[in-house]
Amino acid sequence: MPDRPLVECVPNFSEGRRMEVVDAIVAAADVPGVQVLDRTSDASHNRSVITLVGGGEDLVEAAVRMARTAAQRIDLREHGGEHPRMGATDVVPFVPVSGVTMARCVELARLCGRRLGDELGIPVFLYESAATRPERKNLAHVREGQFEGLRERIGSDPARAPDFGPARIHPSAGATAVGARKFLIAYNVNLASSDVKLAKSIAKAIREKDGGFPCVKAMGFHLADRDLAQVSMNMTDYETTSLLTVYEAIERLAGEAGVQPLESELVGLAPAAALPGDVAARIRLRDFDPARQVIERRAGLA
Repeated sequence: MPDRPLVECVPNFSEGRRMEVVDAIVAAADVPGVQVLDRTSDASHNRSVITLVGGGEDLVEAAVRMARTAAQRIDLREHGGEHPRMGATDVVPFVPVSGVTMARCVELARLCGRRLGDELGIPVFLYESAATRPERKNLAHVREGQFEGLRERIGSDPARAPDFGPARIHPSAGATAVGARKFLIAYNVNLASSDVKLAKSIAKAIREKDGGFPCVKAMGFHLADRDLAQVSMNMTDYETTSLLTVYEAIERLAGEAGVQPLESELVGLAPAAALPGDVAARIRLRDFDPARQVIERRAGLA
């Protein structure tokens, strides 16, 4: 049924170590019409990414229930991890998959944002296609300063006035960004090295903001649990810059330092068009299972 309305929602939560907390958040998404397609947790990043699909308002209800559970179980004052974060529920994007326009996803994002503000007392910033200010289209700008910085600025800096919710940060759950966007592929390349300086230099070379590839956001991290350096990326438009393009660039840049990529990994799901032919093998995609990680197949569209 390729034309049935289908929206993807990919909330990110600031917990990747206590699986009982992640289990409770996922359980809260038990809403008629909503499918949980994937859950990925990372201990080093201390973050979990949950992929849901539904028809519309059902996804909003699921997202609000999950955010309520996250606010009850996560305290950012005690949180630490490699990934930038500003909220227990950090980001909630709505993505058109089938039979749905971006405008409809903007409506859903704004409905969700209003409910998070009104019902949970969490300040909400709208981003990407749902943004109400041009500078808020970029999630990195919205999250600048993270929880600790925003705690000082919300309520005192007009530039940090939220779109919904109180003009003060939630003391433990922080703030949340809610948006509408195209498919974003969270994609990491792990180097066969612990040299985090190399990972950071490669990330700087390939990301758009520093003159690299368009639609690529990248950071370098050290994965303490595996003692590996990682180039962690958000690919915001795989049709403009492909996974293969960035992998080959990383392979070349790492090779110049005498290092090779060990593997790459998807965080969550990707559309089928992002992995044509033998690309998954070429980019050394770890434990790749199309039935589990290609969204059209998971949602029953292919």
